[in-house]
Amino acid sequence: MLSGSPTQGMFSNSRIGNSESPNSGASSSFTQPIVDMSENDETELLSITWNQDYRCFAAGTNHGFRIYNCKPCKETFRRDMKVGGFKIVEMLFHCNILALVGAVTNSHYPPNKVLIWDDYQSRSMCEFTFRSEVRGVKLRRDRIAVVLEHKIYVYSFTDLKLLHEIETLANPRGLCCLSHHSNTFVLVCPGLNKGQVRVEHFGLNVTKLISAHDSQIACFTLTLDGLLLATASITGTLIRIFNTMDGTQLQEVRRGADRAEINSIAFSPNVQWLAASSDKGTVHVFSLRVRVSGEDSLTQPNVAQGPALFHQNSSTSLDPLISTNTGANPNSTFSFMRGLLPKYFSSEWSFAQFRLPQSTRLIVAFGSENDVIIVGMNGSFYRCSFDIVHGGDMMQKEYVRFLK
Repeated sequence: MLSGSPTQGMFSNSRIGNSESPNSGASSSFTQPIVDMSENDETELLSITWNQDYRCFAAGTNHGFRIYNCKPCKETFRRDMKVGGFKIVEMLFHCNILALVGAVTNSHYPPNKVLIWDDYQSRSMCEFTFRSEVRGVKLRRDRIAVVLEHKIYVYSFTDLKLLHEIETLANPRGLCCLSHHSNTFVLVCPGLNKGQVRVEHFGLNVTKLISAHDSQIACFTLTLDGLLLATASITGTLIRIFNTMDGTQLQEVRRGADRAEINSIAFSPNVQWLAASSDKGTVHVFSLRVRVSGEDSLTQPNVAQGPALFHQNSSTSLDPLISTNTGANPNSTFSFMRGLLPKYFSSEWSFAQFRLPQSTRLIVAFGSENDVIIVGMNGSFYRCSFDIVHGGDMMQKEYVRFLK
């Protein structure tokens, strides 16, 4: 069982659908038994995802799913099921609720169903059934977002009512991000044009379209409050940071000169650093010049702040807090000639790096101010630290083969 208080009774067990679903309204529960698989059965990783505060990660396998703590890396529990594996496992902080989407080989839950699983009661709370494959699921305490190829559905977590439908460009990666402050609700997804990002500030009833890149969007992430957005395209050379309130580009950093697939981007809790991983097998950490007022309040949400959070951190207050000093970046040698040299030379390069011995799909997060956590689809877990003054190569502090 996951730690934290159970949420049983939040809504009754049900099976629901929408305009894409031919079946809806029928009651259903997860009746397939959970069993321990033989030690000889080979486990294959199908997905790895962080929980919302990056203290845990979930692994979808060909047999079921597993949950791990990050400090230290340790398996919390696993669920191996006779029905098959799950290609999507989405946690809700540290509570007992998970969203599951079956793999192609799952005999009971195919890839067009979303199962909301209550691990406290070891049963299904509800199902969402669609006519097309589910590409992603995102949870926050009051909302469920289901990502399909060309559409995103947003539901209330309390009564399962459909609240929003959003059309997107083809989105096979299932790209979608939600903010996680109780007094802000921001959703980011691909727009309807190539390289465009759509930002929904539902609390303010504001939609912002940002032309982030010339190429298709490959990856993006939000700060917990949803006020800052980092994006990367399929080219994989540049990462751009935007103010989600007005769409202003605040900073641009360069991962490298050659094409790469950026798999993961993460802000540090204090919004001073940005980490990125790619298929090149190197994790980069960048120094951010964006300084949001009341940084402590951003990492520790306070409901009492109310709507003032938007006002205090709107674009008007962000602008004077963007430092123009590039001295913290040792690779900004040509910054004084910005505008005279080609863009490649005047780019802001990474402050710290960690090179993995083999290339695999990676997700990254920050454990603390200068701790970076790296989890790979090959079953590897790394914890590294970097010198916040001098940068350079990161130091490995922990390595675990977490599937073993």
